[in-house]
Amino acid sequence: MADPDRLSATFAALADPTRRAILARLALGETSVQKLAQPFDISLPAISKHLKVLEHAGLITRGRDAQMRPCRIDAAGFIGVDHWLAEYRTLWGQSMDKLESYLEVLKAGEAATPANPRNVTRKGAGRGRQK
Repeated sequence: MADPDRLSATFAALADPTRRAILARLALGETSVQKLAQPFDISLPAISKHLKVLEHAGLITRGRDAQMRPCRIDAAGFIGVDHWLAEYRTLWGQSMDKLESYLEVLKAGEAATPANPRNVTRKGAGRGRQK
């Protein structure tokens, strides 16, 4: 089971669309804070705050290269989420298996009944109007 405090920090970090967009950009490769901030319509200090949240959650790392602070995604930060989701994947898989079995029963039932209910003779069917 994943550490609940780490998991809470991770989900809190992922809850913000700007941080998810930052992660999507970092998934393409390491970049500087300046380049990372370019597509966003927010200040550089606001980007830095988002980066601190992501770093605290263990989703990114920031280095130091002279004046540049390159950021990179840290895949290890997602392991807790993956473990947490793994527990539910089993449940979802079982639910899908049950649904598949039920659909097979329905299909078998349809195959056993006539496809066109108009071809079924009913009491009084086929008689014309009596004059």
